[in-house]
Amino acid sequence: MQEYAIYLLDRSGHIVSWNRGAEKLTGYTAGEIVGRHFSVLYPTDAIERRSPERELKMAQESGRLEDEGWRVCKDGSRFWASMAITALHDESGALRGFSNVTRDLTERRRQEETLRQSEERFRVLVEGLKDCAIFMLDTDGRVTSWNSGAQRMTGYQADEIEGRHFGALYPQAAIDRKLPEQELAMAREHGRFEDEGPRLRKDGTTFWANVVVSPLYNEEGVLMGYANVKRDLTDRKRAESLEQA
Repeated sequence: MQEYAIYLLDRSGHIVSWNRGAEKLTGYTAGEIVGRHFSVLYPTDAIERRSPERELKMAQESGRLEDEGWRVCKDGSRFWASMAITALHDESGALRGFSNVTRDLTERRRQEETLRQSEERFRVLVEGLKDCAIFMLDTDGRVTSWNSGAQRMTGYQADEIEGRHFGALYPQAAIDRKLPEQELAMAREHGRFEDEGPRLRKDGTTFWANVVVSPLYNEEGVLMGYANVKRDLTDRKRAESLEQA
């Protein structure tokens, strides 16, 4: 199995066997590493914290330990590893050693970090848009996030509105017509819903809003919720009314 580093340790943590996958992953041949303590694969800071010894102790006490962390190759480069250590006992129950199965998850970690940075940039961007109310809904229409623009436009603080149904932003007449539910249904059906109409602030006053609702799906196509973007068009609506008058 060349996709996994699989090796055995004696009771003190010294390597006693080394498979082809371990050689491929770390750069060490069996002749170079068998007999050495497996801590050679750990960064200096982990060794100083005595992480290798602590992991063996935890595996011995519970029978198995799973963890993720940085490991070091022969050339000094690092990789992010998923590791499972299993205590091995003989027929009498005496500890004989440990098995260690390690996978390289560096690419997955890199993708997760890229996604995290992208999400952080998006969050900062959304928070900075004070002229637009941008918030997320779960599949039932309850608010799960709330930007500063939404707070400024509606008067609701995040902790006052998160968890509530977004129908709280609609006049009673719209709620009676089940307009919020219709908007979500149309967004699912057409991939996007856009409309204009009156919306409600926390203090009970209304404003004229442009609304865009977009459904959000995961990689398997399962609905995860909705993105809702509102713009306050009250001034424009007032100007149009004056022009008509």
